[in-house]
This record gives sequence, structure tokens and C-alpha cells, in this order.
Amino acid sequence: MPYNNWNHIYEHFNPVAFHIFSLPVHWYGMMYVLALLSALGIGKYFIKKDNLDFKAAQLDAYFVYVEIGVILGARLGYILFYDTQTLYYLSHPWQIFNPFHNGEFIGIRGMSYHGAVIGWFIGSYLYSRKHRVEFGKIMDLVAVSVPLAFVFGRIGNFLNQELVGRETDVAWGILVDGVLRHPSQLYEAFLEGVGVFLVVWFYRKYQHFSGELILVYGASYGVLRAIAEIYRAPDVQIGYICCGVVTLGQVLSLSMTGVAVILWVYFYRKLV
Repeated sequence: MPYNNWNHIYEHFNPVAFHIFSLPVHWYGMMYVLALLSALGIGKYFIKKDNLDFKAAQLDAYFVYVEIGVILGARLGYILFYDTQTLYYLSHPWQIFNPFHNGEFIGIRGMSYHGAVIGWFIGSYLYSRKHRVEFGKIMDLVAVSVPLAFVFGRIGNFLNQELVGRETDVAWGILVDGVLRHPSQLYEAFLEGVGVFLVVWFYRKYQHFSGELILVYGASYGVLRAIAEIYRAPDVQIGYICCGVVTLGQVLSLSMTGVAVILWVYFYRKLV
């Protein structure tokens, strides 16, 4: 099939946006920061729009806890779940956040969404205890604030030319090392970002208890992520873990859905 400029986009796009002196600043890093800042902005918007009992100043303090938790959790999660040198990092913990390799600045590579979730949960819990803010109230606000911000993260994956899709023959595929692949990062941006947001947004009118929206978020994210993984190539160091089609990302995502559903049933039954 004849290819167009879109198919060849990676051949003409530089993942490095610019340099500060000799240090490269990647589009991915900028998207990651933008995702965190947009989540903060969206959260403040909903506090004002819905007249929530949550002050903007409280959200600023909470953001610090979450940012630290997400970054630590995402990096540690990748090392534990996906990296082939887990034992090396556990025995050399100072290398976990070392942005240099053989004297060259390469940035911090390898982040896990599911690890970020764990880090975010721990950070949220610590914030709730420290500032005496109802945990469920925080969770509901997060559920509507995070999905759209997550879109930037997946666009960052696309611009960084990572987490590529499976081989395909669709007209909108992207050539990666001469192989046409699904732009799965963009599928994930839509499903895990816009799709999850719409599910949570429309469910709000049926909310029964504090914290319920985060369970709806977890359940819907897990399902939509598992669907997106159908088009995403597995991590090369792991491959498919079952039947030649199932990825670790699908297992972790559906496990997340299962936990969310179990918790929802548990809390819902306490009401009746």
C-alpha cells in the first residue's frame, strides 16, 4: 500500500523538543508535567462548578502529595512489573532515578501506570490522615479530574515513539522501523482518557456513597485499557503471557476492574 506523511511521521519528528544548554527536554516530559498541571486545573474547575466542600488551597497541598506518590509509584512499579533488571535496581536503589547512563543524560525512562495508581493511593491516604480530609471526598474529585489529564500522558507516549502498537494494515498506521503499526497510544488516549471521563461524568447523577466515583473510574479504566491493549504490542522484555494474545497490561487492568467491582458491591451492600 502507498504511504502518506502521517504513516512516516516518526521519521520526521524529533522526540526532543529543545535543549537547555546541553540537556535535552523531551516532549514526553513536557506532556507528563502538563498532565499533572491539567489535573490540578480540572480539579479546581469542578470544585467551583459543583460547589464542592473542598477548598482550592487544600487541593494545592494535596497535589504535592500526589505528585510525589505518582512519580515514585510509576517508576518503582515499572521496575517491579516490567523491567528485566529488577534485582539490579533493588540492590542499587540510587540508580532508580539516575537520569545519566555512561555519562550521557537520557532522562528517567520506564514508568508504569499501575505503579502510579498505587503511589497515588498511598499519597492520598497520607494526605487524608495528615489534613483530616474525608478520603472518599478526595477520591470522587480525583475520579473526575484525572481522566482528561491522562490524555496528555498518552500523547506523550506517542510523541516519544514508545509503547507502539501491534502490526496492522490500516491506512492510519504508523511506520516503526519499517513495520506498519497501530497508533495504539492515541487509542489509549481516547479510551482511557475521554472514554473513562464520560463514564464517570454520566454516572455522577447516580452516585450512592462517598468515594463511589473512584470505583467507577477503576472499573471502567480497567475494561477500556484491556480493550486498548488489543492493539498495543506487548513489552518486548515480557511478550504475551497467555495464549499468545494476552498482555501483562491486560491482566493488571482487569485485576483493577475486579477489585473496583468487589469494593463497590461491598460498600453498596452496606447501604441496603
